[in-house]
Amino acid sequence: MRALLVALGVLMVLVGALWTGQGLGYVGGSPMTDEAVWAIIGPLVAGLGVALVIAASRRPR
Repeated sequence: MRALLVALGVLMVLVGALWTGQGLGYVGGSPMTDEAVWAIIGPLVAGLGVALVIAASRRPR
């Protein structure tokens, strides 16, 4: 279960980074490009992913 939570957290960090890049216009080719809402949602998702990885790592076996 711990490995699943860590993997989900890492996936959230990667997706959040992608959404941030798209929202800021660094990653093109999507309707999300240059949309400010994705520049806000992306870091939030990435931050939740980091919190999930930390929480899963501290969880007792």
